[in-house]
Amino acid sequence: MLEGWFLWFILVWIVVLVTLFAIGGFFMFRKFLKRMPKQDGKSDLDWEEHYVRESRHLWQDRELSLLEDLVSPVPELFRDIARQKIAGKIGELALKEQANSIDLDLIIRGYITATPKRDHKFLRKKMDDLNIDLNPYEDLFA
Repeated sequence: MLEGWFLWFILVWIVVLVTLFAIGGFFMFRKFLKRMPKQDGKSDLDWEEHYVRESRHLWQDRELSLLEDLVSPVPELFRDIARQKIAGKIGELALKEQANSIDLDLIIRGYITATPKRDHKFLRKKMDDLNIDLNPYEDLFA
């Protein structure tokens, strides 16, 4: 029969494990949904990879370093995912507009549209740190 501190240890451990499994399951399910093919036969992640691959030749070293600087506030565990998503959105904009190269305007527009609304406060702070004026892009925040 369990008594005293060991009983409480087991109960707390069960709560911790269930919580961690729930959090992990949530993120795995989100990744699963992003991998599901849409009506066109490609998933969201497939399209991101396509846009990054097709626009790779448009990137210069300066723009790549700016992208690295923009994703620097993201925790390292999620940085690759954020970089892929932002680069995919920038590549999508560049290909749709048939741009000759990736420029600051494309990077800012892609960064804003790829960032979830809940993170726009951090986006604005990062842009202020880089002395980038966001007034021309206010309509993208709506």
